[in-house]
Amino acid sequence: MKTNRALKVSQIHPCFASGAHNKYGRLHLPVSASCNIQCRFCSRVFNRDEERPGVTSGILCPEDAIRTVDRALELCPRITVVGIAGPGDALASDAALEVFRAVHAAYPGLIMCLSTNGLMLPDRAEELANAGVKTVTVTVNAVDPAILEKIVSFIVLRGRRVTGREMGKILISRQLEGIRRASALGMTVKVNTVLIPWINDLHIEDIAKEAGEAGADIYNIIPLIPQHEMAHIAPPDCGMLGRARASAEKYVDVFYHCRHCRADACGIPGKNDFSWELYGETMETFSHG
Repeated sequence: MKTNRALKVSQIHPCFASGAHNKYGRLHLPVSASCNIQCRFCSRVFNRDEERPGVTSGILCPEDAIRTVDRALELCPRITVVGIAGPGDALASDAALEVFRAVHAAYPGLIMCLSTNGLMLPDRAEELANAGVKTVTVTVNAVDPAILEKIVSFIVLRGRRVTGREMGKILISRQLEGIRRASALGMTVKVNTVLIPWINDLHIEDIAKEAGEAGADIYNIIPLIPQHEMAHIAPPDCGMLGRARASAEKYVDVFYHCRHCRADACGIPGKNDFSWELYGETMETFSHG
């Protein structure tokens, strides 16, 4: 269940607690173009229309981060969180850490928030803490390698491409170790799981238990958006989602209000969206590397 630090953060973080969800805003800075794993449901694209993770209208140069935060706060003074959630993985390059250091120095009162697949989190948790990051979201889709290899095609770790059961063992181990290290450093940790019918729908309780034991404060279950290699799989219905949440709540607090935010979101979730006014046509298109 939530620690005191998680309760304090939740009061003003719209993605970590229902009480803050319609009151406070978040800004996503899309500075992380590349990714070090390939999930079978993930399709990172460049457009202005889709409302889901992995989508942005462009890539923001780290040098423009402070100017962008300045403008975002003019558009939406209720922003309390500056996050980096892609469109790739925030720890697959140095861009996110560079931006967090700069933004934290300029705006120490804002919550710095990172989303990651967790592959590099054990190596970079201390850097994140030193850069002012207070909240971390780690996407953990299985804690059984046999299930994970059905969800993730491969990982790239220190230049080595790994697949199959070995890939699953490495990724799961590093995700849980990253959660432990981030939690020990005082960061509030949320775990996201994509609920995939017939693959991990009966595995949610195991994930929640292991994540909670590792130090996760909050758990968020995201219904599959059918696309890429999983375009043929129907999303979970309300009954499956409800059962999954009930099983997870035995071990960790569950967040119910996720909006599948874009990597360039700006504003109060569910109330207003200033991303077009903020980013316009100023960002570069990105590579799928």
